[in-house]
Amino acid sequence: MRTAAVVMALLAGLLAQPARAEFHVFACEPEWAALVRAWLPEADITTATHYLQDPHYIEARPSLIAKLRRADLAVCTGASLEAGWLPTLLQRAANPAIQVGRPGLFLAAEQVELRDAHRPVDRSMGDVHPEGNPHVHLAPDRLPRIAEALMERLRQLRPDLSSQLFVRYLRWRGAWNQQREVWRQAAERLRGHSVVVQHGSFRYLLDWLGVEAVLDLEPKPGLPPSAAHLQQLLAAPELGPADAILVASHQDPRPAQWLSEQTGKPVRVLPGTVTDDAATDTLAELISTIVAALLDPSGEGAVDQP
Repeated sequence: MRTAAVVMALLAGLLAQPARAEFHVFACEPEWAALVRAWLPEADITTATHYLQDPHYIEARPSLIAKLRRADLAVCTGASLEAGWLPTLLQRAANPAIQVGRPGLFLAAEQVELRDAHRPVDRSMGDVHPEGNPHVHLAPDRLPRIAEALMERLRQLRPDLSSQLFVRYLRWRGAWNQQREVWRQAAERLRGHSVVVQHGSFRYLLDWLGVEAVLDLEPKPGLPPSAAHLQQLLAAPELGPADAILVASHQDPRPAQWLSEQTGKPVRVLPGTVTDDAATDTLAELISTIVAALLDPSGEGAVDQP
């Protein structure tokens, strides 16, 4: 008991030590901002996108360039997700600390093996990422490896906070493991179910849960649903057993709503990343919200959008 009390007192002392306020973090997507905030809440964190934006396509605004110019750490997904705007930001910011190959640039997709890698790739395939599906933040099994690598990068850049960062990470990992067991129990109920999707935003989580994405509203990755393609889906035999049509908040819901009107299948519009709402402002809460929606495809017991 005395040893435990000493350990707890030591941990409390470590967490109470102040952090330098001038540490600036640039997160390309909200999921990475949420992770950094869990371990370094004192940091000045800028997020380039939000849950109502498609992270593939944003404007390289002067305000983002200014934020990136003063960043000590940039955390992005990689795997070509930000290929349309991040290289421009990095070039114009001219910040040597966060260039490719420097410790100040952390790419989450490089820390794990991705699904659906394609080599070679040509434009006839649509907006395909050659490195694989980049939406890995919704992978319950892969995310802890990314989180540990990010924590270690923070410790490298902030050696004065090494102990505090490690303790905060351990707390996060313990809570994540507990929540993952809850999702495993839900997966037993969901295994064998199927949904219609739009794009591969939820692919990792669906696969982990054993829920099959049988049809895609996009005729090819990144191409908006067309009337001809929707008519083909309407005739597809896989549509019959599907429980719901799942789309992300940043996507146009009208194609899904049209298919719903033709079939009676419910549409679930859910954030593809963390939001400012308390119910989905961490990755664990976001995944729990998506799992709850899959368990209740009619939407009678949950609210779709925060």
